[in-house]
Amino acid sequence: MCGRYVLASPGDALAEHFRLAAVPDVAARYNIAPTQVAPVIRAAEGGGRELVAMRWGLVPGWAEDPAIGARMINARAETLATKPAFRAAYRRRRCLVPANGFYEWKPAGRRKQPYYCHLEGAPLLAMAGLWEAWRSPEGEVVTTYTIVTTDANEEMRALHDRMPLVLLPDAYDAWLAAPDPGGLLAPLSRVRLVAHPVSLRVNNVANDDASLVAPVETGVEPV
Repeated sequence: MCGRYVLASPGDALAEHFRLAAVPDVAARYNIAPTQVAPVIRAAEGGGRELVAMRWGLVPGWAEDPAIGARMINARAETLATKPAFRAAYRRRRCLVPANGFYEWKPAGRRKQPYYCHLEGAPLLAMAGLWEAWRSPEGEVVTTYTIVTTDANEEMRALHDRMPLVLLPDAYDAWLAAPDPGGLLAPLSRVRLVAHPVSLRVNNVANDDASLVAPVETGVEPV
C-alpha cells in the first residue's frame, strides 16, 4: 500500500521532468498524508499535461458522502477495471502522482519501523493514480485522487507485500491517455528501488521537514 509520501522538488524540476507547460508554485512536503491536498498531474484538455491540486482519497461520482474518500486512498491494480469505485476513473481519468519517494512500515517487535523508499539514481518518480470530480447537492465540486498499488517487487517485498505502481517516464503518456493501459500494471522491474530506515517522527502527520527522510539506525531515534 501507500499511506505517506514525499514531494520536495521545486517547481522547475517538476516542470522539466513531467514536461509541464508552466512552472508550478509548490512547497516542499515530506509527509503527505491521506485527506490532504497535494499536486497531481493529468492530461490537459487542450493537450499536454497540467499540474492541479487534489485531495488524497478518491470520492466516486456516485458517492452520497465524500467521507468515503478516506477509505479510497489506494486502488488495487488487479481490480481497477471491475471495482465500481474505480472503473470509470480507470477508463477516463488517470493521473500521475509526483513524488521523490514514499514511506513503508515493517514490523519490528512491538512496533513498526518506517522506511523511506525511492528510485536508485533518480530524484523523482511518478506513482500511477486515478482522479474523480465529485459534486455535492449544493453544487460544490471536490476533486480527489487515489494511488494505484500492485504486488511488491523483489526489493520491496521485505517491507510489505504491496507497493505503489511506479511508472517510468516512457510510460507517462500511455498511462494518461492509452485506451487500455493494462500492460503497465505490473510491478516496476527495470529500475531498482532502495529503502532505508527513518525516524518514527514520520508517524505523526504534524511533522513535515527534511529530517524525516534522513537515515537512522533501526530502533534508534535521533535526539
